[in-house]
Amino acid sequence: MRKSLQTFGLSLFIVLAFLVIGIGFLFGIDNPVPWIMIAILIALPMIHKKMTSRKFVAWDDNLSVGIAVIDEDHKKLLSLINNLQTAVLYPTGEAFERQALSELVDYTKYHFAREEKLMQDNDYPDFEPHKEQHEKMIMQVSSYMDAYEKDREATIDELTSFLKTWLINHIAGTDQNYSQFLRDKGIR
Repeated sequence: MRKSLQTFGLSLFIVLAFLVIGIGFLFGIDNPVPWIMIAILIALPMIHKKMTSRKFVAWDDNLSVGIAVIDEDHKKLLSLINNLQTAVLYPTGEAFERQALSELVDYTKYHFAREEKLMQDNDYPDFEPHKEQHEKMIMQVSSYMDAYEKDREATIDELTSFLKTWLINHIAGTDQNYSQFLRDKGIR
């Protein structure tokens, strides 16, 4: 409902801006009010893009662990987070939001299993603490999912923010710890 109200508010603003422009020009072409409203309308998409672009995540080569399959998984996870963010920011419908969230959670579990198998198969010494981080994250997401089922609107922003922050911090931090170990074992 919040997204619908935001969309309605923006639409109402645009309609009112056009009315102000039309009425303003009735008082003469040199009237500054319609020109100001035109400038605001022209700037509106740029302002919106700047405000929303911060909510999306982008791959940065500094996030690379130097193992192709893991880096590809991480890129896919970032893409899925952006899909979810799109569903949250724009009135795409509950079905798209649920699908984006489900795909993200399912792929995260798949990625964790692949990463853990790679570490375990190569006797990574800090395997257990790393696996515990994954398990804690999945438990936290499960908690968010329960809250999401009870109150979608109140939970989705917090859930999306948590997923973005956790994943970026995990890739940039903990995952970097195993990367050299696995690369030394010849895994690329």
